[in-house]
Amino acid sequence: MEHPRSLYLDLLEKVVTNLIYEDPPVPNQWLHEREFKATNRENGKDWPSMAHTMVGLKRIRNIRALLEQVIADGVPGDFIETGVWRGGVCIMARGVFEAYGIRDRTVWVADSFEGIPDTGADGHPMDQALGLHHCNDVLGIPVEVVQANFARYGLLDDQVRFLPGWFSDTLPHAPISQLAVLRLDGDLYESTRDALVNLYAKVSPGGYVVIDDYVIPACRKAVQEFRAAQGVTEPLQVIDEYSVYWRRAA
Repeated sequence: MEHPRSLYLDLLEKVVTNLIYEDPPVPNQWLHEREFKATNRENGKDWPSMAHTMVGLKRIRNIRALLEQVIADGVPGDFIETGVWRGGVCIMARGVFEAYGIRDRTVWVADSFEGIPDTGADGHPMDQALGLHHCNDVLGIPVEVVQANFARYGLLDDQVRFLPGWFSDTLPHAPISQLAVLRLDGDLYESTRDALVNLYAKVSPGGYVVIDDYVIPACRKAVQEFRAAQGVTEPLQVIDEYSVYWRRAA
């Protein structure tokens, strides 16, 4: 019989993505579906109306696998996601720590909790062209709602810490000493760069960096520029058609 830990985490994957009740998506200018489709939800190709994450089952399973790997390998550090929406990925991370009885790692939840910033005339041109801030009625989730979502799973405790505000303001001063997994989901060039510049040095050797939005040209450009400037040569591993990760060498 499968271990209860695996059964719990298997179920948690399905609940945060709502493959249980199959809620319909919210149509938008990039994704037009109005009906639930399992393949879209598995691949993170819809904006769920009720699920606690939009990253899809493959990317949720990736986070679980990376966290289980750093636990098995004894890689020190916390978990952070920069750009959390309804909090589902961070809930999954906290659930992994709970399932393994881990009490000395923190889940950092970093978001504006207002949606995507309007970069305006001073922002990067690629961010201006993307125009995601026009969808903040869907993308802007208040911190109180995210906290309530954690509480629904019984996972809101002192191992979860919130960093509300724009990344350029919060990440330079975040009281984080080490990270085992750094997950970026800020979509924009500036948001991606802010996270890498301020947090990459805190990723432990053997830790992981996950880029949710690598398919977006602005995000991809920020990642490529940072890796080139820092001499990062670790190969990118593909999660799905949207996302990649790499493991930091010594």
